[in-house]
Amino acid sequence: MKISQANADDVADLARLLWWDSRHEQPPQLSVDAFAAELARWWAAHQDSHLAFVARLRRPEVVGMAWVALVPRVPRPGAPRRLPADIQSVFVMPNQRGRGIGSALVEAASEHAAHLGSLRVTVRSGRKAVPVYERLGFESSRQLLQRPPD
Repeated sequence: MKISQANADDVADLARLLWWDSRHEQPPQLSVDAFAAELARWWAAHQDSHLAFVARLRRPEVVGMAWVALVPRVPRPGAPRRLPADIQSVFVMPNQRGRGIGSALVEAASEHAAHLGSLRVTVRSGRKAVPVYERLGFESSRQLLQRPPD
C-alpha cells in the first residue's frame, strides 16, 4: 500500500470514493462522471484550504482517501498564524478495511497538517470510528461545541 497526497489526476478516483461512501444517503442526482467534474471545480476553488490523501494498492487503484481542511483562525497577540486542521471524508473501500489503510491515511493527513504549522487537528466522527481515532491519539473535548440546526 502507498499513501500519497492526491492531485488533479486523482479527482475521478476521489469522486468514485465519495460517491461510494454516500450511497446510504439520499439518492445521487448526478452521475459519477458529472460529480467528478463538480468535485474538480470545487477542489480548484478550495485547493489552498483542502488537501486530499489517497491509498493505493500495488496496482494503481485508489482504495481509500482522507481530506484535511486547513482554515486559518483570527490572529492573536503572540500567535499571528493559527492554522487548525480538520480531518474530513475518511473512507476506505469495504473490501480493504481492517488493514490499517484508514489509520495510515489519517496519520499522513495529520502529519502533513502539523508540517504546515497546525497545532490542533480535529475530526468529526461517526460512532463506529471513534475507537480508531482514539487509538491514533484523538481525544474528546468538552470545549468543542456545536449548535444543531433549527
